[in-house]
Formats: sequence, C-alpha cells, structure tokens
Amino acid sequence: MNQVPLILHSDWSRSWGGQEIRTLTELRAMKAHGFRVGLIVREGAELARRARAEGIPVYFIDFSSKFNVSAWGYLYRLLRRLRPTVINTHSSEDSWMAGCLARLRHVPLVIRTRHVLAPISSSLSYNLFADVIFACSESIGRQLIDQGVSPAKIVVQSTGIDEHRFRFSEQDRQQIREQYQIGTGDILVGNVAFIRHYKGHDFIVRTAAQMPEHFKFMIVGGSDDLPLLKKTIEQAGLTERFILPGHREDPERFFSAMDMIFFSSYEGEGISQSFIQGLLYGLPLLTCRTPSLMEPLAMVEKYRVVDYGDTKDAALKLLELAGDLQCDAARIKRQRQAVTKKYGLQTMIRTIVSVYEEHGIAL
Repeated sequence: MNQVPLILHSDWSRSWGGQEIRTLTELRAMKAHGFRVGLIVREGAELARRARAEGIPVYFIDFSSKFNVSAWGYLYRLLRRLRPTVINTHSSEDSWMAGCLARLRHVPLVIRTRHVLAPISSSLSYNLFADVIFACSESIGRQLIDQGVSPAKIVVQSTGIDEHRFRFSEQDRQQIREQYQIGTGDILVGNVAFIRHYKGHDFIVRTAAQMPEHFKFMIVGGSDDLPLLKKTIEQAGLTERFILPGHREDPERFFSAMDMIFFSSYEGEGISQSFIQGLLYGLPLLTCRTPSLMEPLAMVEKYRVVDYGDTKDAALKLLELAGDLQCDAARIKRQRQAVTKKYGLQTMIRTIVSVYEEHGIAL
C-alpha cells in the first residue's frame, strides 16, 4: 500500500504577513484535502506557532544564511528521514538550501513560490532547482520570464481567498461603526494591510488632509511600524479622523463597516490578499497604479486609479466615488462571482492539486 504523499513547505521569514499567510493557507488546504503536510522554518517564526496550533508538524532549520554548513547537514538528514513527495520553498535562502537538497534527494516535485514583484538576484535557483514556479500574479510571472526564468515552469496562482468568510454583514457594520463612533453622515474610507512602508499609508494620510471633515479613515493592520504611522497622523493634525484598530484576526468584520476602500500600496505587491478580500464586498475602490493590482480590475465596475503620491487627484477621485455609494446588489453579486471564480480558495486548491497530478502525485 502506497503511503499518502508528504507535502513540505519551507520559509525563511520569522515575521507574519501575506507570504506567511499564503504558506499556512496551502498547508491547511492540502491537509484538509488528505495529504500529509509539514513545515520547515527558522526558530521563532510566527508561522511555526500558528502551524503547530493547527496540528501541522514543524521542523526548525537555521535558514539565516545559505553558507551555514551545519544547517545544510541537518536539513539533508531531515529530508532523508522524512522522504517528502513535494517540497515548496518560499524565500531566497530556503529555496537555495531546500531546493538543492531536494534535487540531491530526488524529491519527485520541487516548487518555488514567488510572492513579490521585485527583481530577482539570479534565475539560477529557479531554473536549476524548481520543477514548477507558482507566481502570485501575472506581473510577477512576466518579470521572472524577463529575467531569464523558463516560461514552461511558471504557473500563475494568487493566494485563494475564502469567499464564505469575506462577505458583507449588516450586524458587523452596525457594531463596528458604533464601536468607533462613526456617524450616519460620515463616509468611512478603509484600508486593510500590514503596516509597512510600501503599503503607502502615508499617502492616505496626506490625501485625508485635503478631504472634507465628514470623511473618516480606518487603517486595519499592525506591525512594528504602527507607532510611526500614528506619529505621521498626529503631525498632520488628523488624529480625530483616523481609526487604527491594529492587527485583527477578523478583518472580514471591518470591511463591512467601510463605505469605500483606498488601497495605497505602490511597489512590491503580488496580488495582495486584502485587496482581493475587499473586492468581494463590492465597495467603491481607489487604488494606486501598481502592476499586479491592475490585473483584477477587469472584474470591478466601480473604481478609480491614481498615481502614488498625487494627493490632489486622489482626493478628487475619492469625492467622485463618494457621489454614488448606493448598494447595487446585482453589481456586487456579479463582482463576487467573478472574483471568486479566479481568486477563490477552491480555485487555488484545484490548481495546486492539478499541478501535483501532472507530476504523478495523487492520493
């Protein structure tokens, strides 16, 4: 009797963000599908804590440098013991180490996931070690090809979003708006993202300074950069008009409270998970002209695009969007269906399982 295939993911990062959420989402989904799964990370990784809480085996390797000889030896022995069917790497250092050793151990399928739209230092590890490269957006896929990665290896698959979780709730809307004292005459402009420089939250602050006082702004997210954002808001004299709930494990509730979304990321993004989550609510959208974020707009009916930093244009377009906040149930239904078809969780699972099957890996 053949043993159930073992899917191992590796990740260099200790932080918690979109990349790590994608890794955990895949592990969780493949475990539910019936595969055995495991995770290889560095000590202290938030991803390890969350994976263990879901019953996913975790193994620790010092991925801090690919020149760490002892880490190579430990990883080789680990792979020899576990005998994985699939290894999926997510960052530079672990891709070199786990990808190379997976080749030496004759792992049947080696996958590299590319999360960000940024130049790669070398195409060597992609072409030499990976059988398949999951690009989290079409723009990322094109950039990899432009830098010498084999097009035949690339499969575009964004992180799947659970459409059943991210849907409008009138109860959540009322509770959140009451909790944060958002009046019936207020227009709440929202953003959900980890607080990092390339998320462009300072652009939201500078735009807010040009908006009428009944426009309120909510940025849902946290990180070590949150105090800096608070200071920026204070210096702009906008403390009373900004709501900063911090990191939340229930962002779906906050989307329901918003009247429109201002997505201000300006570089590095694949297709942000919170961006797709917001699209499932059908809210009017203002987004920066970031390549990966332009891809889903074909299925959005009510949006505007702005160049990062152009506060005058951003303020004008927010006012335009605010001129029509009527809830069009038919439009929202169409948008949800289109977004779910391409970016839904089940779509991602089908793509991954299909890739496995193409390489002879099945339950």
